[in-house]
Amino acid sequence: MSSTTDKLKGFANEAAGNVKQAAGKITGNDGLVVEGKAQELKGEAQRTVGEAKDGVSSLVDKATGKR
Repeated sequence: MSSTTDKLKGFANEAAGNVKQAAGKITGNDGLVVEGKAQELKGEAQRTVGEAKDGVSSLVDKATGKR
């Protein structure tokens, strides 16, 4: 996956996770709160991977003189 795809999927998972958490809190469904937190953490990890890919790409470009 490209860094942009990783970041977008990460943001989407974070948002969906937050919505699940809120819905779980409102309805008293602890399972949904936990599921939402897990999805939020997955999104954070995906976003971090995308940001790391950008960082590596930037370093490679600088090392090879492309930037």
